Amino acid sequence: MWLSDRRVFLGSLLALTGCGFAPVYGPGGAANLLQNRVAVDEPADRDSYLLVRQLETRLGRGNAPVYGLSLGLDVKQERMAIDASNITTRFNVIGKSTFALRDLRDGKVITSGSVNSFTGYSATGSTAATLAAKRDAYERLVTILADQIVNRLIATADELPA
Repeated sequence: MWLSDRRVFLGSLLALTGCGFAPVYGPGGAANLLQNRVAVDEPADRDSYLLVRQLETRLGRGNAPVYGLSLGLDVKQERMAIDASNITTRFNVIGKSTFALRDLRDGKVITSGSVNSFTGYSATGSTAATLAAKRDAYERLVTILADQIVNRLIATADELPA
């Protein structure tokens, strides 16, 4: 049973290579067009700082940037679970980020869009544990958003001007 599954997988992989499939992080891949070539706008607050930090981790810091990345970030918190004494025991952290990649040579926007996601945390522990869980939820949220932005940028990287 397992052997036949492997053959199907390998056959699919061979079919993909025949139709022009190439890994984005491989030599000559689309991700290389963005690596160390994007200058991300300065953050305004802690959440946007975390977003910029994660983007620079994935894209590298542009030493001689060709592209600029503008960001917008909206993060809010919602009560999700309330106990019988009207105390919130669980929160969702919801975030939306807008982005625009522009060519620094002429200022034209190359691609833009928005991404959104959510995370959650429990507020049933001590004050210190709840605060740590909250900070972690915000960090996880901006990491998810940054990963989505990078994936969208890589998906359109073949349209970048040389």
